[in-house]
Amino acid sequence: MWTSAGLVAGLAMLAVLAGGAARAQPVADPGLQRFHDTYKELVETNTTLSAGDCTLAATRMAAHLRAAGYPESDIHIFVPPGHPKEGGLVAVLHGSDPKAKAVLMLAHVDVVEARREDWTRDPFTLIEEDGYFYGRGTSDMKAEAAIFVDNMVRYREEGFRPKRSLKLALTCGEETSSALNGAGWLATHERDLIDAGMALTEGVGGDLDASGKRVALEVLAAEKTSQNYVFEATNPGGHSSRPVPDNAIYHLVRAVDAVSRYEFPVQLDDANRGYFTGMSRIVGGEAGQAMRAVVQNPHDTAAVAILDRNTDWHAMLRTTCVATLLEAGHATNALPQRARANINCRIFPGVPREEVEAQLVKIINDPKVSVTIPEVRGPVAQPAPLSPAIMTPIETVAHQLWPGVPVVTSLEPGASDAQFMNPAGIPTYGLDGIFIDPDGGHIHGLNERVRIRSVYEGRTFLYRLVKLYAGM
Repeated sequence: MWTSAGLVAGLAMLAVLAGGAARAQPVADPGLQRFHDTYKELVETNTTLSAGDCTLAATRMAAHLRAAGYPESDIHIFVPPGHPKEGGLVAVLHGSDPKAKAVLMLAHVDVVEARREDWTRDPFTLIEEDGYFYGRGTSDMKAEAAIFVDNMVRYREEGFRPKRSLKLALTCGEETSSALNGAGWLATHERDLIDAGMALTEGVGGDLDASGKRVALEVLAAEKTSQNYVFEATNPGGHSSRPVPDNAIYHLVRAVDAVSRYEFPVQLDDANRGYFTGMSRIVGGEAGQAMRAVVQNPHDTAAVAILDRNTDWHAMLRTTCVATLLEAGHATNALPQRARANINCRIFPGVPREEVEAQLVKIINDPKVSVTIPEVRGPVAQPAPLSPAIMTPIETVAHQLWPGVPVVTSLEPGASDAQFMNPAGIPTYGLDGIFIDPDGGHIHGLNERVRIRSVYEGRTFLYRLVKLYAGM
């Protein structure tokens, strides 16, 4: 990403910049209330696909940039044709070196659906209670989006002139597979607008144990491709009083059962190798030993079996496929003419969809069951390269704020907007410096929450980190 000369110079000055940032951090931050108000405004702007308006959220965030002195030429509200409420924002703080690649701060502002009658509190009101922020999107991912907006405001007001331009992109459509994805749209239609040498977006965050103690800060460096496959069996059918072995439901059930009993082989890349290496020292015991063994030999079946007891580790080690929808038959007194299942696969980074499709055909081994790809939403997920230029600033700022807390890389079994950026040539890393409880903060579920302390620490972390990247 960076040139070797730029890396050497950047790392040489990193300690100076980091030390200065640590000493300059005021005891009372006068901008904290303003950040809180920005965060509150964003959470309280409904951005669900069904009833929300991402374009409104982007417009409101753009107003903060204008108030900070950004000219109209550096603020771009984009609205994809035919999607008036699914727009977004791109803004830029120009750097001093036009040859240096920019740093992109990427955040989606859309959220998962939330029904008031199901929640204890109004999901679209930012509520502070018992040390937590409650509300839809408080964690996923309006905290980081608000921090990125706040960064742009703070840098402008300070008169900060970075070496590398800083870009902000707020997008819509990440949370709903059937929606237009703003990050994907930008990568396809406005690639130059978001051109950057690297990007930061949502990630796996920091881990807290049950007592609230910080365990590790994770850096998402790779994620899987989410792809659906359709299994379908068809048959002329007939009267149910005359059953025959050639039954579409039976073919389908056997095919689905074959998938349930198959494990894709273990694969390692820099991201999950770094995770298991780092976490082995934290976890210790039998699991820690198994982590070290798998890193040395991914074919160590005994060690793999130990790690597979943990659903997160199991998913991180390989491609996974699971049945998520079933549909069959047309009448209670008729043999089924059609039976269909949706198989959702999370494919290991870099593995082609067609390779998994071929393996599914081989697994089910039944010509009466077809396997098809109904829709391709984006490119195959690619890992982002890990280097000292990426990891050293993260480790430096993390050590300032949380001495002794290890930084580990991670492979995310899910997917983020990095799936569009990495194939477009913008290496993208997921992290926010926000430490989350073991329950995941009820992300995507009822009563989503995040610790107030964690959000404010994440604000400090990302402010310092982006500033370091911008100076390299």
